[in-house]
Amino acid sequence: MKAYVFPGQGSQFIGMGKDLYDNSPLAKELFEKANEILGFRITDIMFNGTDEELKQTKVTQPAIFLHSVILAKTLGDDFNPEAVAGHSLGEFSALVANGVLTFEDGLRLVSQRALAMQKACEVVPSTMAAILNLEDEVVENVCAEIDGVVVPANYNCPGQLVISGTVEAINIACEKLTEAGARRALVLPVGGAFHSPLMEPAREELKEAILNTSFSNPTCPIYQNVTASAITDATQIQENLIAQLTAPVKWTQTMQNMLADGVTSVTEVGPGKVLQGLFKKVDRQLETVSA
Repeated sequence: MKAYVFPGQGSQFIGMGKDLYDNSPLAKELFEKANEILGFRITDIMFNGTDEELKQTKVTQPAIFLHSVILAKTLGDDFNPEAVAGHSLGEFSALVANGVLTFEDGLRLVSQRALAMQKACEVVPSTMAAILNLEDEVVENVCAEIDGVVVPANYNCPGQLVISGTVEAINIACEKLTEAGARRALVLPVGGAFHSPLMEPAREELKEAILNTSFSNPTCPIYQNVTASAITDATQIQENLIAQLTAPVKWTQTMQNMLADGVTSVTEVGPGKVLQGLFKKVDRQLETVSA
């Protein structure tokens, strides 16, 4: 079984998508349509901007979405997924790739998501930290004991869990997790506590936009972040997408479930090779490629 997976925030780079724009009339048309929908020339930043410009959430999220989705669309008949999944933001790319959302609706939702998250980040000083080489359960227990908001946010692979919360609570958690035996507890250079209760204002804002968007039944199952299981019902997909912003990304569980369900090859569609690396941590023998 062939699965296609789509990366999330952090995989962006200057020059992303330029080869597609230059060499594919379809890609050029879609990029120009995106410039129109967003109301600014995101392609100028993607192809020739600075790292600082590309790092703005309102730019980063649509940029990664566009790179992934347009790349998938240029594959034509070669693109025939039997399962899809996306890491956080990548879930939106996956939903366009398997026909649940149109290109235009997907881009609008991603843009609204980015702006809503940006706003939520400005309410409370918050951040995230990567915890390495510690069992998930230990991390969960330590977070639960801390007074303040700090929760598991990204289950990336066995031995790599990202926590999310207020700056104060994250600092306390890092100290306690280091004492509990973590090889590293590394505060990440992010602007807020994604996939935590602190994203509730963004979830509320995005919920309205998602409910006003048309969702079709998928051409193949999507393994969603919230459940880590294969979903094929459009209404269920919509509900899970609403819950995604404040719930943890169960990527470790997603990979394990995909392999258990018979996935034999994984193609990463979009910038970078992060997801291929994570799959290799679960099964070294698995065939992984970039689209």
